[in-house]
Amino acid sequence: MLGIDHYTVFLVSCVVLNITPGSDTLYILGRSLAQGRAAGMMSVFGIISGAIVHTVLAAYGLSLILMKSALAFQLIKWIGAAYLIYMGIKALRSKSDASGMKQMERTANRKIYMQGFLTNLLNPKVALFYLAFLPQFVSADNSYGAIPFLILGLTFITTGTLWCCLIVLGTELASRRLRSGSMAKYLNKLTGIIFIALGIKLLRTVKPS
Repeated sequence: MLGIDHYTVFLVSCVVLNITPGSDTLYILGRSLAQGRAAGMMSVFGIISGAIVHTVLAAYGLSLILMKSALAFQLIKWIGAAYLIYMGIKALRSKSDASGMKQMERTANRKIYMQGFLTNLLNPKVALFYLAFLPQFVSADNSYGAIPFLILGLTFITTGTLWCCLIVLGTELASRRLRSGSMAKYLNKLTGIIFIALGIKLLRTVKPS
């Protein structure tokens, strides 16, 4: 199939990998918990856009730079971690009452897409995942160039998008009362802690040898 081996196995693997909690899942969960469905969906779209860029880069070999260059890997890792920690600190310092959260909902939605995009794009672990995982399902005698990489990458993105949307809907339903009640003041703090934890986790990422 267009230079792809064992596509069904790949599809099942995608589902399993997507439902396994990771950095993107936690980011979406934090946004949905603090700001609701609209913010959660915007974070999903941002992360998916980042994943599309990683797919294209992996398909055309440009992401190999991250695998071959320790300096490039470290630089991207530090930038991504700093960005996440910055967003976490900003959330921790924001107003802690319900009215402050409503103001955050009005002003932040237009920025959430780009934040999600950068969070995914600046994670070198994502690029290395694509480079390590996709080639296992590309035929040794592939004559279709980048096409099988693009198909596999878009398959992974599609299954991931469906799962992330379910996370947003479930989280939004569970947190709607919390965001409008006495617990609202704690949700920004929880979101900030999640972002800082993601940044620290990214800093601990080790480049494969």
